[in-house]
This record gives sequence, C-alpha cells and structure tokens, in this order.
Amino acid sequence: MRAIWTGAIGFGLVNIPIRIFSATQSSTLDLDMLDKKDHSNIRFQRINENTGKVVEWANIVKGYKHEGEYIVLDDEDFEKASPEKSKMIEIQEFVKETEIDPAFFDSPYYLEPGKGGEKAYALLRAALKETGKVALGTYVMRTKENFCMLREANNMIILFKLRFPEEIRDASDLNIPEKTEVKAAELKMATSLINQLTPKKFDITKYKDTYSAELMNMIEAKASGVKPKKTAIKMVKSKSKDLMAQLKESLERKKAS
Repeated sequence: MRAIWTGAIGFGLVNIPIRIFSATQSSTLDLDMLDKKDHSNIRFQRINENTGKVVEWANIVKGYKHEGEYIVLDDEDFEKASPEKSKMIEIQEFVKETEIDPAFFDSPYYLEPGKGGEKAYALLRAALKETGKVALGTYVMRTKENFCMLREANNMIILFKLRFPEEIRDASDLNIPEKTEVKAAELKMATSLINQLTPKKFDITKYKDTYSAELMNMIEAKASGVKPKKTAIKMVKSKSKDLMAQLKESLERKKAS
C-alpha cells in the first residue's frame, strides 16, 4: 500500500512519527462513460475559459479571488498557513467512543509507525486499549483541515476521519414520529423478532457485494450474445394490515425457514 500522508501524532510531549494508509477500497465495477453513437470513450478536459485551449495538470495552480484579483497559492503557502497541523495530528482529548454520534463517522485509515516511532506507537495503542477510550484531534491533508478519532483495533491504531459538527444537517424539519403510541404487546413481539434474528456469533465477512457480481454475470452474458432476462422484484408482504399480525407472521416464517 502507498501512504497518503506522513507526519506525527502529538501525544502530550511525545511525538509519534506515523504514515496514513487508506483502509478501504471500492467493490463496485469500474464502468467507463462512452458516446452512445460509437462507444468511444468520453474524455474530460481542463479548458482555459479565455483561450479555449486545453491546460495540462502541470500548468494548473490554485487561487482565491480577493477583491477582484486572484491570489495564487502553492504547496508551501498551504503549509505556512498552519505548519503544525500540516504535519501533526495533535491529540486534544480522550473520550468514550459511545459519546460520539455515528453520524459523525466518515472514513477509516490505517496508521503505521514511522522509523523510530515503534515503541511510542505501541505505548499509545496499549493505553487506548487499557482505558477503552479514543483520541480526538485535527490535522491538515490536501489543503483541508480534518477532524479525526484514533482508536485501537486489530492490534493497530486506526484513524477515523470525522465530520465537523457544522457538516451535519439539522433534521428538525423532518416528519419524525415522536408521540406515536407503541403498545406493550407489539414491542414485546418486535423484541422477540430482533432476538430471533440475532446470531449466536456475529460474522461480518458473510456480507458480500453481490450486486457487482450479478452485474458482472450480466455483462458476461451480453458479451456471449445472450439477452439477459428481466427479473421481477419479489416483495414479501403480509396479507394483514394489522401490525401485531404482521409481527406474529414474521416470527412464524422465521421459525419455519
């Protein structure tokens, strides 16, 4: 794997050199965009709006429009704005992970200790595991400040990029039922259904991206000259409109399967 960021973790007066690696990869098929007429690839170009000519990546810079004029910024300018955040994940506090709303979670990344940082890395990893807490901090990557959480998992330190509070939309305008009555018998039946669908031992590896596999089968069939058949959606429904009856039927179907 290739590191996407190199810097250090600031743990009090201890600096832990680390490298960040992406922990995820796409499972979807890589589909190209084509011209419907002749199936030629569609190309995206960066066009100079004044000359109409194509501009190569090497000649593109970033700028901010200030009082009608562009102020051009280079990599050094971004680091000068906040050198400590550009190279340091400064731990600001430790909290229980349960205190963080799941809506704030974004992307996971693996952290690997840099040369000379192995012992300090192991110490922080052990301390996180011992206390059952996670670390919160910020850092800058690709000209953007990131809010993050560090936690111990699978014998390593994993960084989870978090959303800033201002990035979470206000849901107060949604029509969410608050005072809808839930009958005790219905709740008991729903709880029974949940318990029935709870495995003795959870294994997340059984969940697969089956849609991509089925899409690939369809592509191979078309390549072989076979016209794929359109399959109808099978919706399992209850004949009764009564919620209690639907829950009871769900339990009975599960027992029979």
